[in-house]
Amino acid sequence: MKRRVTTHVLDLASGRPGAGIPVLLERATGDTDWDVIGRASTDGAGRAEPLTEPGRGLIRGIYRLTFETDGYFRARGAEYLYPVITVVFRVEHPDEDYHLPILLSPFGFSTYRGS
Repeated sequence: MKRRVTTHVLDLASGRPGAGIPVLLERATGDTDWDVIGRASTDGAGRAEPLTEPGRGLIRGIYRLTFETDGYFRARGAEYLYPVITVVFRVEHPDEDYHLPILLSPFGFSTYRGS
């Protein structure tokens, strides 16, 4: 079974899911090059899954999730600091799923490996 990367966004300021945020998943292919693995937008529950394209599994390496939050905050008329959030992570065990949520607010964010 091919494993995958999933994510979701929770807006801590509103206590609601962060819906409609474009998310890009890439894998490093060199010192400065990245290969697009998948893309999606968060749904009404704040989830973007799966991000890996059908039939494409994970391999060991460095990956990058990019959350384009600019439009999300602008649509709410909010003052904010981060128009884009980038999370770089290492896949050591490609036989496992990687769930990487974002806890978002206008002036900060955090992430963790969920289940």
